[in-house]
Amino acid sequence: MYPKTYCIFVYLMKLKKIHDIIHTKDKKTVQEVEMKIKEVLYKSIEILKENNIEEPVIKARILLAYLLGVEKEYLVIHSEDEISENVEKEFLEKIKEIVNGKPLQHITNHVEFMKLDFYVDENVLIPRQDTEILVEEVINFCKENSNYKYKILDLCSGSGAIGISLAKYINNAQVICTDISDKAIEIAKRNARNNGIKNITFKKSDMFEKITENFDIIVSNPPYIKRKLITKLDKEVQKEPIIALDGGKDGLDFYKIIVNEAYKHLNKSGKIFLEIGYDQKQEVIELIKKSNKYKEVYSKQDLYANDRIVVASI
Repeated sequence: MYPKTYCIFVYLMKLKKIHDIIHTKDKKTVQEVEMKIKEVLYKSIEILKENNIEEPVIKARILLAYLLGVEKEYLVIHSEDEISENVEKEFLEKIKEIVNGKPLQHITNHVEFMKLDFYVDENVLIPRQDTEILVEEVINFCKENSNYKYKILDLCSGSGAIGISLAKYINNAQVICTDISDKAIEIAKRNARNNGIKNITFKKSDMFEKITENFDIIVSNPPYIKRKLITKLDKEVQKEPIIALDGGKDGLDFYKIIVNEAYKHLNKSGKIFLEIGYDQKQEVIELIKKSNKYKEVYSKQDLYANDRIVVASI
């Protein structure tokens, strides 16, 4: 047994250590040492909710998994695990960036589209699930003649999500992606490499300016937001490139160009597939019909029952 005086000494030293932990700002507090994955997630989700951020749980989980370099499922299995103070600090800083309007995808530089992985940053529009309806419609059309080698033009390609997805899922397709932005073209090329897509090429072009060949399909998700409405969009959307949003005064600038030019670059029985704003169906269909260059015009809705695409043949 230890002498009584020694035991008292040890006891006093323990008290001093606890006192130092609690009162010294340069050291971790007891709460910080014990911060667990589930606790930091709860804290971040509450911050996002208080600031009316959509999908707070999903965004918090994706962000923390990204910073930890793990899959989202890890956070559930290891919810009792502690995380380092540095990770917690960085995580909460990124949460603040989201509150201030920065898209989560611009932090992780990652978005999934058509079960493929795409790099995105502030130079390209973030691909959205709504646009998968457009891609799926093209794929379904091409399945009708699966042995044919379709030649496809993706106008205003941005990250390349549409064109790359079509090149991936349509057998024998040859896809050309065009965009006016050099940075967008580089990002699209990167995404094609990352997804192992070979049957695709890229060209810088202002709409049809440098298009000299014909196609079986022209597909586009052009800028279609009315200029006066851009400042009223969600903060996150306003962080995306204005060039990818601004559809002019009436939101129809790019549809007018496509309708007036596309038929000149389509093979016999060629088709145009266009994404539209939820309230633009009648206006876009009217443009197409007034041109007297197209037939078999129809539209389809997205999963939320919004008008989302318009298709026409020559």
